[in-house]
Amino acid sequence: MHAHLRAARRLAGVLAIALPALLAACTADPPRPAPASTADPAPAEADAARDELAALAAAAQDRHLTATYLLVTGDGPDRTITVTSANDGSWRVDVPGWGWGGTVDVSLAANGDGLFQCALPSPGRPASGSCVRLGDPDDALPRKLDPRVQHPFTDWLEVLTDRRAPLAVSPATAPTSATGDCYAVDTTSASLNAPLDVGIYCYRPDGTPTAVRAAFGTLRLAGEPGPAPATVPLAGPVVEGDPVGREAPEPTDSASTGTP
Repeated sequence: MHAHLRAARRLAGVLAIALPALLAACTADPPRPAPASTADPAPAEADAARDELAALAAAAQDRHLTATYLLVTGDGPDRTITVTSANDGSWRVDVPGWGWGGTVDVSLAANGDGLFQCALPSPGRPASGSCVRLGDPDDALPRKLDPRVQHPFTDWLEVLTDRRAPLAVSPATAPTSATGDCYAVDTTSASLNAPLDVGIYCYRPDGTPTAVRAAFGTLRLAGEPGPAPATVPLAGPVVEGDPVGREAPEPTDSASTGTP
């Protein structure tokens, strides 16, 4: 009988330990299902935006027109930029108040004969227009001669259509008073020589650039574009000489002394 009592006590002890655990297991919440995937759809959206912008930039390459754009820089008066993209592929961009400390209007143009800078009749240079050849049509401008506002209509279009270019593209809100489909463009390269200015680029479906916000300021289409000419005329004859720089030239000895 003593043996039976000892066995009963041992069984009671085991039950006292195991029973709470069994009860807890029975009353615990059932395992929750794994949450649905929350993968960020941004990569797909970014690819779509990149494709859309590339298509608009390609249309802009084929869009030949004459148009004016309001340039707002925030550090001077607003200026009207005239852009001409001719049917033969030549182009011209007139930039008032750029040269010689803002006193000389300049024009950049490229045709089959080369890349030219022309000085236009303006307050700081009342002489008639004349042009200086800077190089071949596809040559890069030296920084000191580069107004930069011509790039969105010329070589930056090639970058925007190149899917290998190190760019990140996303939809963006149009700058104030601008219209069109707009995209924010950033560079994914650590290089100091970025292929274009980061900013916002806007186009109509037919490829007409409607606005650009970049390091040089904001360009906004002013009025309806006109038809393109067959080719762009230079603003004057091509002459030998130095192009107009951004900074005002140093006065000569005769100018500083008042002698002729």
